[in-house]
Amino acid sequence: MTTAVVRALGALAHRAAHARPEDICACPPPAVLADRADGTVVRSGPVVAKAHAPGTDTPDLLTRLSLANDPRLAGIFLAPLQPRPPVPSITIQGRPVTLWPHGRPVDPGDPDAAPWEEAAVLLAGLHLTPTPPSLALPPMRGPAKASLAVARMCAARPRDPATTAVREAWHRLPAWARGEAAAPSHRSRFLCHGDLHLGQLVRHPAPHGPWLLIDVDDAGLGDPAWDLARPAAWYAAGLLPPEVWLRFLDAYRAAGGPAVRAAGDPWPELDVPARALTVQTAALAFAKSAAEGRTPDEVEQTMIDACARIATLPPELAAEPSS
Repeated sequence: MTTAVVRALGALAHRAAHARPEDICACPPPAVLADRADGTVVRSGPVVAKAHAPGTDTPDLLTRLSLANDPRLAGIFLAPLQPRPPVPSITIQGRPVTLWPHGRPVDPGDPDAAPWEEAAVLLAGLHLTPTPPSLALPPMRGPAKASLAVARMCAARPRDPATTAVREAWHRLPAWARGEAAAPSHRSRFLCHGDLHLGQLVRHPAPHGPWLLIDVDDAGLGDPAWDLARPAAWYAAGLLPPEVWLRFLDAYRAAGGPAVRAAGDPWPELDVPARALTVQTAALAFAKSAAEGRTPDEVEQTMIDACARIATLPPELAAEPSS
């Protein structure tokens, strides 16, 4: 169903895509790229309009937009279309709206062509970039998103015994991974994306330009291992083939990424963030399946089962590594 927000975004993107929007054109109707609680995205031609989540902290969003516009991150982040400094003065139903160039996303139907190495190199470049001195960046929102996922699961399935293992795996995480405390100081001052997955990459200019990171909503300062945690969790759960994981990890290391040691076992740095992403994914699986009146599908159940294994670890193995 087309909502008022979708219609308004389509009209805004159409106007932004045309020097004379009042002229008759042969453009196809605006296309909805996403319509979720965390953002609604509509495309018209070369322009994408995004209504950010209700309750978005506008000053933090402004800072994150300035980060995407920073010249040192050209070739890493897709820059917004707003002037510099960006001012998202447009709102729709109280939600701040930003405008972006359209890029070609990863093709979900061609997993063999997924740009894992390119993603790794982009992350390494982001993590190695010094914090812009003029920006008071907020913490990256990875742990906060994990906490919200668990809260969403508990609200959707209150007192459901099926969620016990997920809740137990969550409580075994250190406070910083649950968003309840700052990350260890030596791991908390890196530029991070905060929500890295393949949907956060596009080719720009489309269709054959370089890959770039998109979506600054969760970017900020934090532990760079968090940006490697989702593929690490998928690998640990058996969803990502070992050869793909190693290509990703090797590319990140070759680019000098600081999230893990240059050689040897990467898990002392990755273990806690990977467990947190496992819990987040499983919690969202429970919440989404409850909302849709179904049982978790095979992939979702794999992550739920991974939480069950985490929940049975001896306390000394579930604790945060000392290194």
